[in-house]
Amino acid sequence: MSESEREQEQERERTENGSTAVIPCSAEAELALRRAAEKGIVKYLPGDADFEIVGEVTAAQRRALERIREFMRENGGTGVQQVLNHAVFHLLSYVVVYPVEDEHKFSDSSGRILPDAFLLKRGSTARDLAFAVHTDIGKHFLFAIDARTKRRLGEKYELKNNDIIKIVHTQR
Repeated sequence: MSESEREQEQERERTENGSTAVIPCSAEAELALRRAAEKGIVKYLPGDADFEIVGEVTAAQRRALERIREFMRENGGTGVQQVLNHAVFHLLSYVVVYPVEDEHKFSDSSGRILPDAFLLKRGSTARDLAFAVHTDIGKHFLFAIDARTKRRLGEKYELKNNDIIKIVHTQR
């Protein structure tokens, strides 16, 4: 089934069921792939659209993996990550924001790049992020910096999904 045919089928299901989203999903396929990856049989990261067989497999295992691969090709993956993303970002209206200490390197004080990610409700502000990081940082918030543009942001700046933010505060 092509991408276009899959989208048409999902739209038909949405119309018939009155739902807002139809996401084909196989938790069984996801579990099988994760277990196979733990045992070194396949190379797979959750959310990937495909996997690679890297270990020795029996004929039965190969057939099972090929059935999983067929499902994944038809649906763009196992669907588990897509369901979680839809629930978090669309139904619950969260955004993910990355606080950093060094806005030039996108890192913390130890040099780890994008070490943290915070899920905040859509509409949250830069000050809300400061409080999420630590109460004292929120209390002593001065301003934030958009790490990508280096633009100074006020306390009422509404965070966007995937923002990388440095919080400037007076507390040390």
